[in-house]
Formats: sequence, C-alpha cells, structure tokens
Amino acid sequence: MTSPRNAHLIITARLISDFGAFLNMVALATYVYLLSNSAISVGIFLASRVGGGIFASLIGTRFYRRFSGRLPLIAFDLLRAGVLGLLLIVPVSQQALLLPFIAFGLGFGNSMFAIGLNSQLPRLIEPAHLLKTNAWITSASSAAMVGGSLVSGLLVAGFGFEVVFALNALTYLLAALLIVPLRFDTPTLNEKSARGEWSALRQGLRSAPVIAAMLAVTMADTLGSAAHNVGFPIISKLLSPDSASTTLGLVLAVWASGKLLGARIASRLKGSDNIHLERRFFFGVALMSCGFILMFQQHSLFGLLLFSLPAGLGDGFSEVGLLSRLQREPEDLRLPIFSLLTLLQMTGFGIGMLIAAPFYQWWTPGAVVMLFHGIPLGTLLTVKVLALRRGRVLRSSPTPAP
Repeated sequence: MTSPRNAHLIITARLISDFGAFLNMVALATYVYLLSNSAISVGIFLASRVGGGIFASLIGTRFYRRFSGRLPLIAFDLLRAGVLGLLLIVPVSQQALLLPFIAFGLGFGNSMFAIGLNSQLPRLIEPAHLLKTNAWITSASSAAMVGGSLVSGLLVAGFGFEVVFALNALTYLLAALLIVPLRFDTPTLNEKSARGEWSALRQGLRSAPVIAAMLAVTMADTLGSAAHNVGFPIISKLLSPDSASTTLGLVLAVWASGKLLGARIASRLKGSDNIHLERRFFFGVALMSCGFILMFQQHSLFGLLLFSLPAGLGDGFSEVGLLSRLQREPEDLRLPIFSLLTLLQMTGFGIGMLIAAPFYQWWTPGAVVMLFHGIPLGTLLTVKVLALRRGRVLRSSPTPAP
C-alpha cells in the first residue's frame, strides 16, 4: 500500500470534486428558481437531490459488496459529469422537467461516491495515517466550500450558467482522472461474512453502544443542520436586506474556514485511541450546536460572523472524529455502517427541512435554531446520562471468581 501517494490523490480529488459540488449547489438552486420562478420547483429540486442520496444509502452496501475498488468511484464521478452535461445539450425549454432527474442523479452520485470512499479508505491508507488523512479530506472539503460558494455567483454573473455547468462537469472529470492511479489493498471480507450483513450490523451496534450513540447523535444533528440551512438566507436578509447574498457568502466562508481549522486541530491533538476519537466527535457536535444557537441570536453582521467560526470549528472536530472512529470497525461492518450513516443524514436532513421551514413563519430565526439545535444537545445529554448509569451498573456488578 502506497499511503502517501494514495492520500495525495484522494485529497486532491476530493478538493476538486467538492469545489464542483458547492459550485453547482449554489448555481443550480438559483438556475431552477430563475427558470421556473417558483419556490415549489426549488423545493422539488432539493427533495429530488435528497431522494437520490437516500436511494444510494439503501443500495450502497449491496453494490459495493459486488463492485469495489476504484472503478465504481470513477463511474460515479462520470455520472455526475454526465447529468450536468445534459444541461449543455438539452434545450432550455425542455429543462424544467429534466431538472428533478438531474438533482436525483447528483444526489445519488454524491452519496454513492462518499459511501465507497469512506468505507474503503482503510484499504488505501495505513491505519497510522487514517486520522491525518481524514483531517486533510475534511480540510479540502472546507476549502472547496469557501471557494465554490464565493466563486459561483461571480462566475454566473460574469460568464453565465452554461459556462459554470461546463466547468462543474470538468471538475468531476478531473476528479475521476485522479482516482485512476489509486491502488487498493485486497479486501479481507469473504462471501460468508457478507451474508446477513444488516443483521450483523444490528448485532454489532448492540455490542458497541458508543457507535450506536454516535449514529443517534448524528441523526439528531442533521435536524439542527436542516434548520440552520433553511435559516441562513432568512437571517442574511434580515440583517442586510440590500446585500443578503453577500452576507450569506461571507457567513458560509467564515463557517467553512472554521471547519478547516477544526479539522487541522483535531488531527494534531494527542491521543488517537477510539475513546479520544469518540470524545472529539461528541465535543465537536456540542460546540457546533452551541455556535449556531449563539450565531442566530445576533443582530449584527459582526456577531453573525463571530459565532459562525466556533460553529465551523465544531463541525470540523466532529467530522474527523466520526469518520476516523467508524473506519476502525471491522471490514464486514464498515460498509453497512457508512450506508446507514448516509441514510440517517439524508433522511434527517430532508425531514428536518420540511419540519423546520414552517417554524420560520411563526417564530424568529433565533428561536427556531435554538429548538432544532437543542435536539442534538439533548441527545448528547441523554447519551452521557446513559453512559454514567451503565458505568455504575458495571462497577456494582460482582466480579467473577478466578
């Protein structure tokens, strides 16, 4: 295994493909609204994207059991490039009906790529280098978000949507080329252990309650994330009615910068045992939720930007801790765990957006974000109480005689 070479290729590919993902996240949402002049159409587009991710999480385990290695990752990069290429060849008059299918294809391709890469990373990188590699991947994703979010509007204004879509398709093609030289270790999973993997996963989560707790907190966290994503444009418009898009871009840039910094700090902290990774994850979620709650209580742009930094720091901490810890699981559990993780994230985010949106009609943005980010904080508190109770039970149980 050539870990440094593989790591450099993966990090560069992730930087380029995530830049493209954030580029089309901003450009496509704007394009859908301009094409349809309907908020409902934007909602259908976003729901289709989430639906693609949910479908990927349901079939990801079975797919990667049959097709592993670099070829599926290349195929999903080409799929994303191909669906975006449709916008360059299909007449504008026919694109309205096509856009939900494009959104589904992008959501499906994004999630399948993430499941395949995250679950197979231990076959590409030596265990001693996994934590640092995950931190660099998170850092690259954060840098891509800063660049993609800030550059997207400028490119659309200067060159038009077609140029942005063409550039976006090119980023996925470049990412696919970087995947080609990767060299994977031979999987250790045999056919027998691949059978009944979901029942094995359930049994594995029962025997490893901390993993189940991390997944439960992740599910709760996606509800909070959905709420603040709905609230970003609302609070940006409230604070700066004449330059809401500029404010939103600055907030996203500072938040992503915090995430990058959090990932770098997480990789440099002493201690890389499972318990250290678990504590970093739980601490990161708490810091992120508190940061967003405080952020949405502000009445000035300075205050908004000030608290978006710790929110990003927490996100960087939690992501590095979660990925690095889940990749420590045995090969037969790793793939279904990442498929389940994607399912929880996609489902929680989709449901969260549907539930949170009406609350903004009744409450202030600060109250809505406090409610929804209170859910992961409450889940963390519950996990802590259960852990303390379990520890007391174990300490009070009689020690078996030698």
